[in-house]
Amino acid sequence: MTAMSSWAVTDGQVYDKVNGIGVKNLWMLDRVHANNAYFASPICHTNARTATMTGGVVYVSRSQENMVVVPNSQTGVNDTIMQGMIHCFDALTGEPTKDLFLTLNGEPYGVFLGNTSIGCDNFGHIWVAPMTSAAAIEIPIYLVDTESGEMTLATNMEKGDVPYRTDYLDLIGDITLEQAECNIMTIGHNSNDPGFPTVYRWHNDQGGDIDTWEGGFYGDPYMDFTEFYPAEKTGFSLAPVVKMILGTDEDNMYSGEYFYIDCFDGAPVLYYVDGTVIDSFENVPEELWPTRAAANGMNEFTLDDRHFFAYVKADMNGNGNGCQINVCELGDGDMLETMTKYWQLPADSVGKFNDSGLRVHCIAVEKGVDQQGNEEVTLLTFKAYNGMGVYKIGSAIEPDGPVAVPGDVNGDGEVTAADVTALYDYLLNNDTSHLVNGDQTGDGEITAGDVTAVYNILLGS
Repeated sequence: MTAMSSWAVTDGQVYDKVNGIGVKNLWMLDRVHANNAYFASPICHTNARTATMTGGVVYVSRSQENMVVVPNSQTGVNDTIMQGMIHCFDALTGEPTKDLFLTLNGEPYGVFLGNTSIGCDNFGHIWVAPMTSAAAIEIPIYLVDTESGEMTLATNMEKGDVPYRTDYLDLIGDITLEQAECNIMTIGHNSNDPGFPTVYRWHNDQGGDIDTWEGGFYGDPYMDFTEFYPAEKTGFSLAPVVKMILGTDEDNMYSGEYFYIDCFDGAPVLYYVDGTVIDSFENVPEELWPTRAAANGMNEFTLDDRHFFAYVKADMNGNGNGCQINVCELGDGDMLETMTKYWQLPADSVGKFNDSGLRVHCIAVEKGVDQQGNEEVTLLTFKAYNGMGVYKIGSAIEPDGPVAVPGDVNGDGEVTAADVTALYDYLLNNDTSHLVNGDQTGDGEITAGDVTAVYNILLGS
């Protein structure tokens, strides 16, 4: 955990331990903390849209990156292809490890947004899938050889009678069908129709024929949902994402019967496979709601038999902050309305740079144990064109330093007039020599409002 690479930086934050669980940032590669290291990285691009993590490696997919000249036997003139790539990073240190140049049938893979989605199944297989238009009747999904970058067509998912545009996929189980069943989901999307209700789903049994998949909605490959939150919604808005959650016993572990759908004009909604709304943010306290028009993304994980939920709090348009996630513990009945917020990660920001309208925010988790045998979770947060970071979460993780005291601007552990002076020195003279915890209001900025907050603490109000 401490073997950081030479360029790597952390978010510089110290997080409270909550209910016996601690969190610690391992590294950041982003606009706010890494600056030039991120700007110089090939993942600083709007075509680097999604990322995943497995086996201690972070995989970032970027479409149409590497220029390759290939002969065209039909025209006799060379063609130029922009080849897709996957950039790999050590999950513990953030150090770039290798680049995978994607090929299909031995040829450079240069399909338009051909590896928009990247993910891993529950057995460590890396897959990619393209964005598809309404003209495409199938969605190809490819397995990726993580040594060579060679792709193998795993399956073509047929859209049936409603071939709409698709962007981001989710997959649960084993895509090779060798160790478990597999379920795949995505959502129909139309930029001109923000009320699109069509959800696609496909299923195959363990040991099944990889070339023969059945529709995952009781034999049908799609369903038009009729239940939403808020109730007046008629569809899933722009570039929605879906995330299936693991079952609770061996028989339904990879059934994907329960899944979240998130779209940028709302908050995550938990559904059952029949299209029924199971849970939503209807009774969640307002301060836990995502910023309206936020990015899309969420994930669930367990730690020491406790259930946690991570979701996007703010995108680049967040009030003061940008591209952050909330990590909460689900309460009674594992319901959203009873969840307790633990941390906002990072506490400041990944970035607030215009990402050209990309909606997806990737949250990946991997469970493991530390050297003392304590269960822990590695969590990746990734937002296209703003950056990424990795955190460790577990009961054995302690804060790196003293947790900030509310009102303690200069970091001496007390709240005195010196803290007000430190703020004034910064606001009037840009003097940061005594500024440690300047943002007292949590809006990501240091303003006169922070002076007022410290005064209120001094006055006991």
